[in-house]
Amino acid sequence: MNPILLGSLATAMCTAVGALPALFISSMTHRGKDVLLAFTAGIMVSASTYGLIPSALKLSNLGVLTVGILLGTELLIPHTDTVHGELPQPLHSQSGGWFGLDRNSTLFLTAMALHNLPEGLSVGVSYSSGEIQLGPIVAVSIGLQNIPEGFLTALFLITQGTKRGYAVLMAVGTGLLEFIAALLGGSFAAAIEPVVPYGLAFAAGAMLFVVYKELIPESHGDGHARTATLSFIAGLLTMISLTHALG
Repeated sequence: MNPILLGSLATAMCTAVGALPALFISSMTHRGKDVLLAFTAGIMVSASTYGLIPSALKLSNLGVLTVGILLGTELLIPHTDTVHGELPQPLHSQSGGWFGLDRNSTLFLTAMALHNLPEGLSVGVSYSSGEIQLGPIVAVSIGLQNIPEGFLTALFLITQGTKRGYAVLMAVGTGLLEFIAALLGGSFAAAIEPVVPYGLAFAAGAMLFVVYKELIPESHGDGHARTATLSFIAGLLTMISLTHALG
């Protein structure tokens, strides 16, 4: 199977793997959520600093890296906070949303779609970069962070009153968008080689922006800062170990 297709499909499937347990769990403690968010943050920081940024520098220079990272900070991409703060209690469906969802759920899914697009693009661009080990490293890092993301997405929709099966289906749909973006990213990077280092730096900037703006502050916001910090370190070491094993 084509490596880009395989890696893109694997990252999308991780979202589904994470979403499925939400069929059986209707609530989650703040500590559990903070641990998941912090572990995800550690994975993303490691992937950015040990994979994407060095590869972008190897293929270009500091100026290109700087431009790409700044573009990836979502200054030019519409952004809405996603799974953060206290999860709401179940609500009755309200009008104003899409696909039979209430307005809050619709806005939430839109934010997740915008969030997943650069992640998908980073997978595709990484496979087309010419760096043999970079594609698998980025795919693994994105896939690992997609597991808790898929779970929290489905859980949020369930707490909003969405039927469990439909909530899981919508969460899986966000992974499908990431899969499509990855294929587009691979095709785009393969066709226009000079854009590859910008794409790698963009992916690094997007990851770091999400980590430092959202994941770390949110994982420390409910009184579990020490536990979240240890979880962050665990995620960081996990991804470093995988990077070392793959490279």
